[in-house]
Amino acid sequence: DKVHPQTLAVVQTRADALDINVVVSDCASMDFSKGDVCGILYQYPDTEGSVEDFKDVIKACHDAKALVVCATDLLALTVMRPPGELGVDIAIGTSQRLGVPLNYGGPHAGFFAVRNSLMRLMPGRVVGVTRDATGGRAYRLALQTREQHIRRDKATSNICTAQALLANMSALYAIYHGPHGLRDIATRVHNATVLLARGVISGGHHVQHPRFFDTLKIKPTGSQDAIKKKAEEKQINLRYFADGTVGVALDETVTEKDLDDLLWVFESKKTAAQLASDVPEEPKESLLYSEHKRTTPFLTHPIFNTYHSETQIVRFMKQLENKDISLVHSMIPLGSCTMKLNSTVEMMPCSMPEFANIHPFVPLEQAKGYQQLFEELERDLCEITGYD
Repeated sequence: DKVHPQTLAVVQTRADALDINVVVSDCASMDFSKGDVCGILYQYPDTEGSVEDFKDVIKACHDAKALVVCATDLLALTVMRPPGELGVDIAIGTSQRLGVPLNYGGPHAGFFAVRNSLMRLMPGRVVGVTRDATGGRAYRLALQTREQHIRRDKATSNICTAQALLANMSALYAIYHGPHGLRDIATRVHNATVLLARGVISGGHHVQHPRFFDTLKIKPTGSQDAIKKKAEEKQINLRYFADGTVGVALDETVTEKDLDDLLWVFESKKTAAQLASDVPEEPKESLLYSEHKRTTPFLTHPIFNTYHSETQIVRFMKQLENKDISLVHSMIPLGSCTMKLNSTVEMMPCSMPEFANIHPFVPLEQAKGYQQLFEELERDLCEITGYD
C-alpha cells in the first residue's frame, strides 16, 4: 500500500486483463501461509519517502515459494543498500533520475534487473561477451535477439527505440559523473532533505518517517490548507494527502533559496544556512550513518571511471557516433523509427524548459500547453483515421 499510485494503477490494469487478484495492503501484515500468493511488489524508498527494512517479509515470501519485486530509485541506490543484497528477485524502476528531464511524466527509460535464474524470462535482448574473428573480446546480442520477429505473437518484448534513446541519455550521464559523482549528487540531495526535516520539526510540525532519502511526509500542527496557501505564495507544488498530511520531495536541482522558501512555508525559525551550522557530523536522521547505508561498489567498469571532463565525454560520444551510420553518410537501409530525419526545428522543443521541466502531477492549470497539445493531437488523429 506504499507503492507510487501510478505504479499501482499500471499493475491493476495489467492484472485485471490476466485475471490476477491484486491485494493492496501492508506487506508486513500479509499472510503467506495459505500458499495463494505468487509474489509481492514493494517500493524502496516508498511513496511517502520512508526507507524500511523488508528482510523478514522477503524471507516469508520466499518460504512461500513466491517472488519479490522491488520498485526502486537509481539515485537513492547509490547511497542505500541495493535490492540484490536484500534478497529481492526482481528490481524495477525508471532511469529518469539519471539526467533525463521530467517531461510531464515521460518518456523515460525503464529498467529492471533479475536473478540469474530468471534471466531467460527477461523480455528484450541481453548483451553477452564473445570473441571476434581475430580472437579479440567482443560484445554481441544474446538470448532473445530480435525475438519479436522470431517469436511473433509469443514474444515478450515490445521495447521501443524511444526508450533506447532515453536509456542512452541516462547511460552517458552515469559515464560522465561516474560512481563518485553520482554518490555526491545523492548525498547532496539527502543532506538537503535532512536540513529540511530539522527545519520542519523546529517549526512545530511532525516528520512521520525517521528514515528517508529525498522525500518527507509531514503532519502539520495547523491545517493542510494553511500550508498549501503559503506554498502557493512561493510557487511551490507539494503533495497533499487525504489524511491532512503534506509530502515534500527534493532533487538535485534544489537550491539554498528553495530550502529557505520551504522552511518559510513550514514556519521554521531558522534558515538553511543556520540549520546547516547546527547539524552534527553524523546526524541521526541520515541514511549515511544507518544500517541502510550502501557499502558495496557499483559502476566498476572502466567506462564509468574514465570520461569525467567535458572534453573527454564529447570525444567519447563522437567515437560512438562515428561507428554508426546516419543520413550524414548515406541513405539508410532497413527503415526504423530511429532512421528517419528529425529536423532541427522539430527537435528544439524537446529541451525547452516549458516542455521538459513540468512534473506529471502539477495541477492542470499549470500545464495548459500540454493539454492543448493533447487535444489537438486527439482531434488530428480522429480526422486522419476517420473516427469520431
